[in-house]
This record gives sequence, C-alpha cells and structure tokens, in this order.
Amino acid sequence: MELLKNYIDGVWTSSVAKESIDVVNPATQEVLAKVPYGNDTQKDVDKAVGAASKAYKEWRNVPVLKRVQVLYRLKTLMETNREELAEIITNESGKTYGESIGEIQRAIENIEVACGTPMLMGGDVIEDIASGIDEMMIRQPVGVAACITPFNFPSMIVFWFLPYAIATGNAFVVKPSEKVPMTMMKIFEFLDQLDMPKGLVSLVHGGKDTVDAILEHPEIKAVSFVGSTPVARYIYSKGTANGKRVQAQGGAKNPVVVLPDADIEMSTKIIADSVYGCAGQRCLAASTIITVDDQKRQVKDALYETVKARTTGYGLDKNVNMGPVITPESKSRITGLIQKGVDEGAKVLLDGRNASISGYEKGNFLNPTILEDVALDKELIATEIFGPVMSLISMKNINEALKFVNSGNYGNMACLFTGSGANARRFRNEADAGNIGINIGVAAPMAQFPFSGWKDSFFGDLHGQGKHAIEFFTQTKVVIERWPNIWSRKF
Repeated sequence: MELLKNYIDGVWTSSVAKESIDVVNPATQEVLAKVPYGNDTQKDVDKAVGAASKAYKEWRNVPVLKRVQVLYRLKTLMETNREELAEIITNESGKTYGESIGEIQRAIENIEVACGTPMLMGGDVIEDIASGIDEMMIRQPVGVAACITPFNFPSMIVFWFLPYAIATGNAFVVKPSEKVPMTMMKIFEFLDQLDMPKGLVSLVHGGKDTVDAILEHPEIKAVSFVGSTPVARYIYSKGTANGKRVQAQGGAKNPVVVLPDADIEMSTKIIADSVYGCAGQRCLAASTIITVDDQKRQVKDALYETVKARTTGYGLDKNVNMGPVITPESKSRITGLIQKGVDEGAKVLLDGRNASISGYEKGNFLNPTILEDVALDKELIATEIFGPVMSLISMKNINEALKFVNSGNYGNMACLFTGSGANARRFRNEADAGNIGINIGVAAPMAQFPFSGWKDSFFGDLHGQGKHAIEFFTQTKVVIERWPNIWSRKF
C-alpha cells in the first residue's frame, strides 16, 4: 500500500520518513492507508516551512479583498464535494455519516466568517492626538503559522484556524492526526486548485517528532492545537518557550445540571445526543449529569429509555446513531474506566462494554453506558473518559450543583436545563466554564464566536474562530506620524 504524501511547495511530495503506521477504519479494521512516521519527518517540516516563508513574503502584500477570494472558491469546493468528504471522515474516524456532514458544515461556516476579514482586521485611527500628529493601530500578519489537530474532527478543527490565517496574510502548515490523515488529503486537493502562491499552505504528516519540529522551528511564529490536556500543556509550554504564540485547547469533563422545573422529555433527548454524539469523543461532550432535588428517579428512567433505544454500528449504515471509538486501545481504556467507576462504588444502569455488531465484529464498538451514583471523591468523576459513558449523580439544590461544577480542573463547557430565567441567569454568571448552554446539550459556539475554554481546558489568551482567530494571526503595529510644519500648523 502506497505511503501517503505530504503537500509541500504546491506539490505532492514523498516524505523522507523511513517508518510508517497504518490508518485503520475503526468499524471494520480495514487498513485504509499508511502514513509517514518517525524522526525523519523533521526534515519534511523544514522543507514545508522554507517554502511557506518564501510564499508569505508574496502573499502578505496581496490586498485583503483579493486574499479572501480564494476562500469563496474553497467554500464552493467544500460544498460541492461534501458527500465524498463525509464518507472519508466516517471511514477513518468512525462517526456517523450525519455527524460527518454536520462537521463539514461547521468548517464551511468558518470559511464564511473568515471572508469578512476585510472588516474584521480593521485597525484604529485618532487624528490630532497632539497638534498636527496622528496615531493609528494597524494589523499585520505574523508570518508562518501551523496547526496540530486531533482525530475526532478531521475537517472542522483545521478550519477554526486555516481560513483566518490565510485571509490575514499568513502562510500555514497543517499537521493532521496520524489516525485520520485522509480527510485533510482530500481538502488539500481543493486547496491545490486555489490561486495562491506555491508553498503558502502545506500538509506534513507524522507524530510527535513532527510536532516537536513545528514547536522548535524558528520561522514558525504561531501554533494552534486541539487535543488532550496533558498534550495541550506540553504544546503551550514548549511553543511559548520558543517564542511562539500558542493557543492550545485541552480536554474536558463537562457537567449538565437538570433542575426540577426542566422539561424532562425534551431535556433527556437533548442530553442523550450530547453525551453519545461522536461516541462521546469530543471536548464538548456532556459527561456528568446532575439531577437536583427529588427528580432523580424521573430523569434516570427517562434517560434509560432514551439511551437504550440508540443504535450502534458502522457510520455509513442507515439508522445508526453512534459509531465506534477510534482504536482498540481507546476501547480498552474506556472499558477500564467503567470498571474503575464500578470498583469505586458506582452502579451500572446500562452496560455497553460487550457490544457486538453483526458484520462488524472486529470493530471498536461500545454501546452507550450509564453509571449512577458515581463517587464524588474518587478518580472517575474527575477523569475525561472520551467515550460513550454517562455519569449520573444527584445534588440537593442549585447551590450544591454550582459548587460541584466549579470544583473541577476543567472549564470547557457547563449546561443547565431549567424553566427559570433567574436560575439560568445565575448559572450563566457563576459557572466557571468558557462555553455555557441553557437548555442546550452541547454549547458549541458558531463560527462568529470564539471556541472558548477555561482552566485546564485551554492554554493561551486567544481562541479559535471568529474575531479571536483574526487577532491571533495578526500582530498590532502602532504608527505615530507628523507631516511638515505647513500641515501641522496651529489654528
């Protein structure tokens, strides 16, 4: 099987790497491709950055109105080919076809927002800060930027960064997850059709050695990352130590609070989707469901009936609600954490560990799992499971629930289901999380807003998407100017 190629200096180029690893369909265990791996990939990064540096010098001087034209063309290519792209995403990441289509739509929305860069990157001017002296602040590109992306959203997450970087005048290097590189291969076929300087965008495969080469390269000025908290902390620490701007999105343990005045039927359906969508493999997946007051039995029964009706299987099969997890190792880790919860005193309300899907017996399948009465002082309640597991606990009142929400190390998302405007307003104000949902199960910001995150869920200052992305990929320059005396005379 042919080794996947890099895209460097406008050409599909063989990696210098001597090693490779398999790209595997998590539902069938079919080997889809082989991807370069190992320490030789550092040389690939050098080539990509060299080409990017050259292209950047040309691209930064292209008028912004012309730069965004390539994004309009990219949007059209993404829309025209979304079905083919969705099939690739499903086959290499495991998510359902519908989830893949939704992911592509979110990517397209970021392209649309980035097309507004001519307005979004505008500066400020004050005339006559002193007699005859004007002062202005302008935004200029940072240079060569790079992103390091995870397996769970092979297309969408790259587009939190790439269109904004290009529109603001930067060159860009993409390092996709080695588990799901084929989606980005297809997207780079679209990028290859755009009217941009050769080398402006590059695709470099690999693992940790490629990542380290990006973090250490002196010509790369900004790095974007999404993944687990330990790796995010590493990326941020090493990148900033090398003088780079870094935005590093980490993991999460997202709580959802259900108050007694919530619409139980609506809430439980939304919660089930938010826990088990993408097999729980997303940083905005709901994880811990907190019932308040005396409605525990009612919510538990409703969740049980809703969740047990969900269908697990191959994401391209019709009527499938949830696909497999990404690797056998992930499946083993998740089943181990379920057992850890049981050992710590939790009860198994719904056990998905022995899933077997007819025709796909080798797949990495787990059925939805519900654990109730999870111990609050043990390991599982604080651990990101990143799989289709719901932890169900109960609190006496909203004060106790908020205290629990704010006690965790993560701060990606927190949600509340209620019919009370006062309680909703209080939760919005007091919950320590960067994304808040009110009667929403997954508080995923639209492209116009930053993908926020607090505490151990984010390292940096400026997030992906929207105005934050524009600011991240530009640096401000203040100009103070005075012209000849005849122009600055006193009146």
